[in-house]
This record gives sequence, C-alpha cells and structure tokens, in this order.
Amino acid sequence: MFCTNCGNQIDDKAVVCVKCGAPTSNYNKQAVAGIQVAGDPAEGYDWLTTLLLCFFVGGLGVHSFYTKKTGIGIAQLLTVGGCGIWALVDLIMIITGGFKDGQGRPLVRK
Repeated sequence: MFCTNCGNQIDDKAVVCVKCGAPTSNYNKQAVAGIQVAGDPAEGYDWLTTLLLCFFVGGLGVHSFYTKKTGIGIAQLLTVGGCGIWALVDLIMIITGGFKDGQGRPLVRK
C-alpha cells in the first residue's frame, strides 16, 4: 500500500505513514473498532484520582483543576468550595458518575 499524502510505500496494516504521519484508511477502521491508536487524545481523566482529590482537597477546587475545569476551579478556590457545599455536590456527582471533565467527557474508571 502507498501513502496517499507522500507516496511512500507502507505496510498494509499501517494506521499512519511512518514518513509523513498521515492517517491511512486503516486509521478509521481501528477507531471504529474501539482500538486505541497512538497519538489519539487521552480517553479521559481517572475516576478514582478525581474522587480522592475532591474528598481531601475539594474545598480548594483541585479536582476541577485536574479535570481541566479551570474557571470552576478558580471559583471554588476563591469561595473555599462554596463553603464546602460545592465540593460536596461535586463529590456526589463523581460517585454517581454524573461529573464530566472540561471537554464534557465522563470520567474513566481504570
């Protein structure tokens, strides 16, 4: 098989061209099959890490900074987690699976 971008000969099972990095037709097939492809964005933030951060330092918004919710993290830091209420609500949401990261993805239980 040849790369459609640079014309370099590549393996028939290749996901990307080793010369130019362009994705091949196999890239979409593996993504649809749920196979983690090198270079793909991370699948999400760890559920347990977020839970422990919220439990121990939730009033400082550390769990929000960890999950890239920077604006909310600053607000929690300035209000000490909404006097603890905001941190408690986040803790319940993390436990029940309703908490999302900064990109709207659910947390991942690894």
